[in-house]
Amino acid sequence: MPFYRWKLLLLLAVILLTFSFIILKFPFSLAAPEKSSPNDWVQEEQIKVYKDKVILEIPNALWAGFTNTNSMDPFLDERSNAIEIKPADSETIKVGHVIAYNSRYGTLIHRVIEKGYDRQGIYYRVKGDNSTIADPFKVRFDQVEGVVVAVIY
Repeated sequence: MPFYRWKLLLLLAVILLTFSFIILKFPFSLAAPEKSSPNDWVQEEQIKVYKDKVILEIPNALWAGFTNTNSMDPFLDERSNAIEIKPADSETIKVGHVIAYNSRYGTLIHRVIEKGYDRQGIYYRVKGDNSTIADPFKVRFDQVEGVVVAVIY
């Protein structure tokens, strides 16, 4: 077979593989697996972007700052700023949300990795994004000070 035919076949194979990966996502996807993420707290119509300012129409918003614990790196660190809101009830907090809660160590801000029910009611298991293990206690709704709805770097 002449050399130019090998080139043509190779080019055709590359085009077919590219088509299958990008369009059909076949035979496998190169994307990372889906994880639970924060969502549904601030709707698009609540965000107003102008040339000289940004307005977030978030009722009862609270400002949050952070200490340098590194537990939520790279998502949050001591020079990050955030906006939190107090959730209306325990059902609105979902896996993937980042919550601020009171503990015997002070206020901690970690991501919800599990939501469950026991004899005392709803609880949340939380973990810092940069931590290898979950916090060793269950967090109850009455401990929750807020849910992080915006991070400003």
